[in-house]
Amino acid sequence: MDSQTDPLAQAIGVRVKRERIARGWTLDQLAERSGVSRRMIINVEQAAANPSLETLLRISDALGMGLPALVEPPAAKTVKVTRAGEGATLWRGELGGYGMLMAGTEPPNVVELWEWVLPSGDRHDSDPHAGGTRELLHVTEGSITVSAGAETYDLVVGDTVSFYADVEHSYHNPHDAQARFVLCAYEPGVGIAHGSETESA
Repeated sequence: MDSQTDPLAQAIGVRVKRERIARGWTLDQLAERSGVSRRMIINVEQAAANPSLETLLRISDALGMGLPALVEPPAAKTVKVTRAGEGATLWRGELGGYGMLMAGTEPPNVVELWEWVLPSGDRHDSDPHAGGTRELLHVTEGSITVSAGAETYDLVVGDTVSFYADVEHSYHNPHDAQARFVLCAYEPGVGIAHGSETESA
């Protein structure tokens, strides 16, 4: 995220702190559960940092709420429309690419809908997501290379790939023209394990 997303960073900070306090967790407890440093969590809660997408995923998983609930405003209606350009831009590449979260569902079975743009040479590398997470990716412009674990796939406009994202994976545009794709991520059982831990504590 960058300076253009300060309101988003502030909203995320408020939600992280609210959810942490609601669970009765200290900063150290959230740090231990998420694998994110205490200092980074403080910075996130105070909107004093630009956390990476991986950091936000770890925090949202630890809180058992899923990424959409962390970054999107609460929906007052059963239908939520996200207009063009109004999604939450949670990743920006060095060459101008971006990953924008357009919509998502609530836990426990979280579905996320993303729009990604990769200019020539840009790439995004991702740590493994929670166990059982799947991604479905459809190329709408240009060509990209998708790697998941030891497998690599070259995709062109109209191609689609689905894979388990609980391994290291990446999206890369090694070509001269810009690439664009839509991505759907499915993360089952978000918050279930944390809920059972809370009940048994």
